[in-house]
Amino acid sequence: MTQPIELILLRQWSTYQAIPVWIIDINGDLLFYNEAAEATLGLRYEEAGAIHASEIADIFQTTALDGSAIPSEDLPIVIALRERHPAHGELRIKTGDGAARHLHITAFPVEGLSDRHLGAVAMFWEEPTL
Repeated sequence: MTQPIELILLRQWSTYQAIPVWIIDINGDLLFYNEAAEATLGLRYEEAGAIHASEIADIFQTTALDGSAIPSEDLPIVIALRERHPAHGELRIKTGDGAARHLHITAFPVEGLSDRHLGAVAMFWEEPTL
């Protein structure tokens, strides 16, 4: 399927970033995540398969810092996609390789020419351990 040029360029830009980047389209379907995200998530992009935004919390066993479940609709990237404004949060995930990670996530909507809503991007980083 052909993607809008803005998403193609965003994907290309993300490959040069040292911070993990996750990109979803207007339908909430995963388009790409970069190598830095692969290292954090413990799962290579090529191995991830089709992931919809509604499945992220289940796949990565996402919880609040207090251990309570966070549904996918409350994740920053889903909020950015749905409400078309930036969102931020802290949470814990269980990665594809079984590690538990405390992440900070900042997400923002992707808008194209003529106010076309194209999707959302999340950048995330792990809480440093002392």
